[in-house]
Amino acid sequence: MKIAFFSAKPYDKTFFEEHNKDFGFQLEFWETHLGPHVVNAVDQGTEVVCVFVNDKLTAEVIGTLAEKGVKIIALRCAGFNNVDLDAAKRFGIRVCRVPAYSPEAVAEHAVAMLLTLNRKTHKAYNRVREQNFSLNGLMGFNLHGKTVGVIGTGKIGKAFCKIM
Repeated sequence: MKIAFFSAKPYDKTFFEEHNKDFGFQLEFWETHLGPHVVNAVDQGTEVVCVFVNDKLTAEVIGTLAEKGVKIIALRCAGFNNVDLDAAKRFGIRVCRVPAYSPEAVAEHAVAMLLTLNRKTHKAYNRVREQNFSLNGLMGFNLHGKTVGVIGTGKIGKAFCKIM
């Protein structure tokens, strides 16, 4: 079975090649995004394309994939708003995605970003790299005792609230 990966980063290649050792699938990695400008380069007989969030799977792209023999579109993400699901169904292509993610990891990242903005550590980091140790403009404020508003209390919002 041949699988074409789009928007592939070096860590994707390392991960999938390592896990493919027991299966022997033929893997092809493209750094470029999949879209109308690239879809014709997919080899005839490729059965699976594995895509990410910035790949554009329009009806036109999906039609071309079907002509080339693609049977499955596998997303390396939870969202699927970049895939024309009606077109995939029309062309008989199955679409699968990441079924779950770690809301705690996303919430922790959000907290890290909040602290980065609050304490201006991104600016301090850049200054230190330039041998500039001035504190001018880097003073943040304490979060302790403050009220934090959270818009949305799905899994991520709830995890964020627990951390805060």
